[in-house]
Amino acid sequence: MSTYLRNYSLLDKTISRIDQCIRTLLVPANEFSATHPGAHLEESTALSSTEKAKITSFMRINHSGEICAQALYIGQSWTARDPHIANALEHAATEETMHLAWCAQRLKELDAKTSYLNPLWFVGSLAIGILAGLTGDKISLGFLHETENQVVKHLDKHLQQLPTHDLKSRAILEQMKIDEASHATLALQQGAVHFPMWVKTTMQLTSKMMTTVTYYI
Repeated sequence: MSTYLRNYSLLDKTISRIDQCIRTLLVPANEFSATHPGAHLEESTALSSTEKAKITSFMRINHSGEICAQALYIGQSWTARDPHIANALEHAATEETMHLAWCAQRLKELDAKTSYLNPLWFVGSLAIGILAGLTGDKISLGFLHETENQVVKHLDKHLQQLPTHDLKSRAILEQMKIDEASHATLALQQGAVHFPMWVKTTMQLTSKMMTTVTYYI
């Protein structure tokens, strides 16, 4: 149950929020391995070194994207005015934690590391989430809606570029795409506003910068 719907003290809430932040950056790769969408599939032996490098970069980007999403939702839930909206944001953050663990597990299977810049992405996204929440619930939900729409498009591109025989990564990204689309729908149901094109473009450019850097680092 959401901390916003129970009578927790300020100290309890502060400790819970700190715990959320720590868990996001240090979540074990196998925390949700039992529900890993591709866990039951065999690793492809046909992957070339070039294909493996591309898959590794994609999964590193998606892992960092989940770091950002988690931070955004945490920040937005902290500053949400409506307890039910705060609860919805916290629920979405829980699902993002699962996505985060799935991506980490896949990187571990590929004998690869997550991005060294994740702490930077987390702090920046947390600040953006807090600011978005302070602007009001409807605008905050609009930010969530547009973010998730862009994530779905981003996942589509990765799915199109993944080697067809990498079934494990494909299973993870396909389930993530379903969940992200449901988050966008939830935001609309809660009353999200639609952003003007210049805001969407700014968000796209910021995302492009992050993904380009994370592809290599």
